[in-house]
Amino acid sequence: MKASPENQRTLLDIADLDRRIRQAETARTKPPQGARINELSGLRQEQLRELTQLTGKLEDAKAELKRLESDVALAEERRDRDAQRLAAATDSKQAQALENEIVSLERRLSTLEDAELDVMGRVEEAQAAVDAQQALIDQTNAEGVQLTAQAKADMAAAATQVEQLGRDRDALARSVDDALLAEYERRAQRGVGVGLLRRGVCEGCQMVLAGTDITAIRRAADDDIVSCPECGCILVRTDESGL
Repeated sequence: MKASPENQRTLLDIADLDRRIRQAETARTKPPQGARINELSGLRQEQLRELTQLTGKLEDAKAELKRLESDVALAEERRDRDAQRLAAATDSKQAQALENEIVSLERRLSTLEDAELDVMGRVEEAQAAVDAQQALIDQTNAEGVQLTAQAKADMAAAATQVEQLGRDRDALARSVDDALLAEYERRAQRGVGVGLLRRGVCEGCQMVLAGTDITAIRRAADDDIVSCPECGCILVRTDESGL
């Protein structure tokens, strides 16, 4: 196959555009924020499970506190009623029984109030733990929202870049012989489509060519299509090739 040196050099620009299009396509479908967003999603699930457990402890403590408050209220009501009955009592035995019951109720109230204070402390601790866990979840959510918004913006920008690069490639491709372009694309599907020969090195595979290969390439006409003996790409020759 033959092609003008200009057409062959244009392949290098097309190959560069193809590389940039692939990068933009990757950015469009796999934004760099994706891994962290997935990580945050898993982290949020763990944090929500922890919040559920902490909320359960808080509700249990609140239920226990409510029960104690009810018991305290009942004991106080009974003590106050006994005190009223004692004030009106005329029978000494009845008065003595009421006094004993009031003493017993005072002891029970003291025990209940001590337990109430203890549970109130547990409620405060449990509430603080729930609030702290919710703050972690809010922080995770905020980072996720920010990264998702940035990812969407980056993906949109990458999509625009893909379109622009595609138009640039189409314009260049129209200036290249159809047979040459098809040959480049065929080779590119297998690996490297084209590479610059620079000072005896194929930039398609970064291999130093043997002297016999350089000699053969040197003898080829300018419009001959020569290939890298190592990677099989189209070798583009310029003044930098060292021939």
